[in-house]
Amino acid sequence: MAFLATISGLDNLFLSNTLNNNFAFSRKLPPSQSYSFLHKKIQASNVANSFRAFQVKEQEVSSKAEKFILPKFEFQEYMVMKALKVNKALDEAIPMQEPIKVHEAMRYSLLAGGKRVRPILCMASCEVVGGDESLAIPAACAVEMIHTMSLVHDDLPCMDNDDLRRGKPTNHKVFGENTAVLVGDALLSLAFEHVATKTQNVTPQRVVQAIGELGSAVGSEGLVAGQIVDLASEGKQVSLTELEYIHHHKTARLLEAAVVCGAIMGGGNEVDVERMRSYARCIGLLFQVVDDILDVTKSSDELGKTAGKDLITDKATYPKLMGLEKARQYASELMAKAMNELSYFDSAKAAPLYHIASYIANRQN
Repeated sequence: MAFLATISGLDNLFLSNTLNNNFAFSRKLPPSQSYSFLHKKIQASNVANSFRAFQVKEQEVSSKAEKFILPKFEFQEYMVMKALKVNKALDEAIPMQEPIKVHEAMRYSLLAGGKRVRPILCMASCEVVGGDESLAIPAACAVEMIHTMSLVHDDLPCMDNDDLRRGKPTNHKVFGENTAVLVGDALLSLAFEHVATKTQNVTPQRVVQAIGELGSAVGSEGLVAGQIVDLASEGKQVSLTELEYIHHHKTARLLEAAVVCGAIMGGGNEVDVERMRSYARCIGLLFQVVDDILDVTKSSDELGKTAGKDLITDKATYPKLMGLEKARQYASELMAKAMNELSYFDSAKAAPLYHIASYIANRQN
């Protein structure tokens, strides 16, 4: 639970500084198109996802920022409570059974800790639209299974070739490459089975909609698309447009799916779901920008994974293309835009989502 130490009274100061940096919250209904999140002074791009090609617009930046203070909320207690529920559900989802080796290896990576940000976002999104968290727990577990699958596969020698994950030896280092491949396959399959068979008190239509959202996020127009373009970019000059494409698909899409699935399971209407999608896209890219920053500013011990890997492999990152300070500025802009999307919801129900965005922006590992 080391991540809890990163949440402090600086949350409000950080957010105040962000919002006073010439950003205003628009009260207009978000259009059906989505926006490129790159700063207008840097570059705009066209990005496609599996649902729509979305047009780039430059949002006007106002010199009068609307003051906003994070709602009072016991964030540390909330994260601990939700993480415990997620861990319990994940433990029950994969009991130790035959064949022992594959289930042991699945549990090794799935129960290795981690912040559980994605499943907690799924549950919080369910609650912000008026649903009970129990409706979203199977989907939340599925998201974490898919995320863990991506980490296990990403660490393989044929991919990023990493030895450390969440402070422990990577799956293939402990169980072998062949088992690690099968672990990823098993976790991915189980994720969809889990949503389909364990979700209760949700209409079949919404369950199918959530399954479609997950499938799109992880497939050839989602995570896989980002991964394949990322691999092809190693050692090459990559533009900000291409970098945005990589991280929107490789990182942000699954986080987006977590939030959107929660809103779907919670009974959110189409407008609510799309507002939550927009929020998720902002914090999804924010997560990656911060990750890139941490990779060049923190040690392996601090991160719990190998630091400096992007520099060694000459991968394109936001600090590499924009510079460290502009990357930090971009992170602040993404956070402000995420907060804007939450302004349409009840502030008490949205409090966890405000604080999670702040946590993602301020995290240290």
